Amino acid sequence: MSDAAVSPAVTEDQAALSTPFVKCLVRLIRAQESYCLWEGKSDATLLADFIVTRRKRRAIPGMGYPDPDVLWRLDMFYTAVGLAIAERFRPVTSPIMEMKPERPSGPCFSGPGGWSFCPDVHRFGFETLRKLAEAGTKLVDDATAAIEAYRDVAPA
Repeated sequence: MSDAAVSPAVTEDQAALSTPFVKCLVRLIRAQESYCLWEGKSDATLLADFIVTRRKRRAIPGMGYPDPDVLWRLDMFYTAVGLAIAERFRPVTSPIMEMKPERPSGPCFSGPGGWSFCPDVHRFGFETLRKLAEAGTKLVDDATAAIEAYRDVAPA
């Protein structure tokens, strides 16, 4: 196959899969699976649920509790952000919020079944692998820039 026959989307996906953030996310996802069912699956296949096109996004209802799979993806994404930060600086990082669909009321809800601070959580995902990589990398870069800026007051 010649270079001209390779579509730009394939090259974009390969570039996204090689970013440090996406590699960290894939390692985290693979570590979650203990039955070796995902052993032969490609990284792109493991990340397929993170890709939510506009068409898919429109088809997802926005009412009720978010699907547990969506909450798992949200948790994996932000945990990977924390791990990528830890890989750069070795600070202790952990998620500061855990979202659980079984809570009947509280600050996360505007009313019965409605999430006030994250009304679009049902549709969590990215248009492409490139956009997934860019979003994660940007969060990691912003956090590490803040750590660098305040390194002198951070605990050793």
